[in-house]
Amino acid sequence: MRILENIISDRGSRYAVSGGPCTSEEEARAFLKDLKRAKKFAKATHNTWAVLLGDVPLKNDDGESGAGMVILRMLEREGLRDHIVVVTRWYGGKHLGGDRFRHVQDAVRLYLDARTTEESGGKPV
Repeated sequence: MRILENIISDRGSRYAVSGGPCTSEEEARAFLKDLKRAKKFAKATHNTWAVLLGDVPLKNDDGESGAGMVILRMLEREGLRDHIVVVTRWYGGKHLGGDRFRHVQDAVRLYLDARTTEESGGKPV
């Protein structure tokens, strides 16, 4: 499990992104359960996630309407299968409007870039 914390902050809301291998719906549930063992993730306002199991899409908005689809589309474009990505948001008291989707995209991009860098032996690609 890779977790990138405190990656985005806007009007009091804070974001983190995490992910790891996932080959079934049961593994997705187990991943979320493991993530929420950390009290701060359990208390987060939203833990939005998506995974492509082969060609079968699974997603959950966790109250952040539409955010799961944003993650799913990015995974599809990247061709990343059998890997769950979770974007966590701690609500800061002010509505972000459409900016929340940009923040979800930015969080997923940071995760995918970190993953690519690690796979290339730490060298930027």
